[in-house]
Formats: sequence, structure tokens, C-alpha cells
Amino acid sequence: METVISKDGTQIAYTKQGTGPALIMVSSAAADHQDASPLAEHLSANFTVYNYDRRGRGRSTDTAPYEAAREVEDIEALIAAAGGQAFLFGSSSGAVLALEAANLLGDSVAKLYLYEPPFIINDSRKPVPGDYVEHLNSLIEAGKRSEAVEYFASEALGIPGEYIGYMKADPSWNKMESLAHTLAYDGMIMGTTQSGNPLQAGRWNITIPTLIMTGENSEPLFHDSARALVELLPKAATHSLTGQDHSAVIMGPDVVAKAVVDFER
Repeated sequence: METVISKDGTQIAYTKQGTGPALIMVSSAAADHQDASPLAEHLSANFTVYNYDRRGRGRSTDTAPYEAAREVEDIEALIAAAGGQAFLFGSSSGAVLALEAANLLGDSVAKLYLYEPPFIINDSRKPVPGDYVEHLNSLIEAGKRSEAVEYFASEALGIPGEYIGYMKADPSWNKMESLAHTLAYDGMIMGTTQSGNPLQAGRWNITIPTLIMTGENSEPLFHDSARALVELLPKAATHSLTGQDHSAVIMGPDVVAKAVVDFER
């Protein structure tokens, strides 16, 4: 993997593949560049793909204290490595980080592709607790990494308790435990956008072309989020992926890549 150095000295590791316009992939919570590799492979036929480990994950380092603005600086460093301008693809909470980066980095972000930003803006599901980030951090500080992942799965993902036991039996649980210390990072990125209240008008001053994708079979909150966001962004469009759900970036990378490429045309 190659590396860039962010403004605070954090080393950000990434892979680069393909040809065409630069596209930076921003992973969701509890994911690293390996999880996005199948999608990166599909996209590399049309883009020069920069698939990176967000700070604190994989081969990237970390610097305390955490601030969401530092992750925007990480993306800024990757854009500089890509020649000064890039497209951003973000999944789930990574889509919200991509939004924040586009809002702050101006013309260096030329286009946005967002897969299911997980806003909770109505009563389609219960809000994330107000002390969510604080509780996650307390679990990590106590060395309770598995409990932190369980809390994330229950409160942020909204997974019923009877299913979490099955999740623990899957090897992916160990992967999430290894990244548990970064779960609060995504909670900070989401901020108050999972509180059950409408998105704030004017929060993002983004006028670049933006594609907001949802899975046909995904929960109502993702469709509600996409509709709300497209009302706030003047050049945004929505697209539903037939037969897909929130796992499409991993389970249906060919379908996601086709939607991205079609929007590019």
C-alpha cells in the first residue's frame, strides 16, 4: 500500500488501481479498505480508484484527540496525491463523511456518489441515544470491545437483540472488534443527524453533481434520507438498486459500480 501524510501527521494508507478520473472511496463504520476492494475492482475499469484505510484502521495510523475535521484533512491529502481534484464515493456513515469533505474542500471535490447515508429524520425507527458516543468511548476505555460492537449494532444499526448472537458467531465480528475504537468516530461524524429530526437546511453548501443510491430492499430510513437529502442539494439525484439492501457495497459491488458508471455518463 502507498501512504500520504495528513496535516496532523497521521499516515493514511491506500491502494491505487485503474485508469480514468480519480475516485476516492470512503468506508463505512467498522470497515476498512479490504471490505471495499471488490467494489474498487469493479470501479477501476472506469476510474483511478483510491481505496484507503480511514485513520485508526488497517495500516493507517491515528492521532488523538479525534475530530471529524481531521478525517476531512485525510481526504484532502488523498485528493492532493490524486492531482488536486477527485470524485468521492461514500457508504453509510462514510457517505456523510464524504458530504462533509465536499462541503469543506470546495472545487477539489468534483462529484459525489453516496450509498445510503443513515440519517434518522423521522419516526421510521428509533433515534440513536444522545449519549451514544460517550457510551461507546466508555466501553472502549474499559476494554469491552465486543460490548462496544454490540452497542453499535443495536443502537446505530438498529439490529434486534435476537440477531446479534448470530452475528457474534460470524468471523466478521472479530473484524469489527478490531475496529471498535473507531466506532465513536463515525458517531461524531453523524452528529445530531440520527436524532429523529429533519435535516437542517443549509447544512451542506454543495452544488456539484451528486448521486444518492439506495437498495430497493433497504429499510425505510434510507429511502427517507435520500429523498430528504436530494431536496437540499441542487444537483442531486436518487437511484434505487433493484434487489439490493444496505450490504450492497460488499454483496452487490457490480450493481453499485454500474450505477456509478451510468451516472458518470
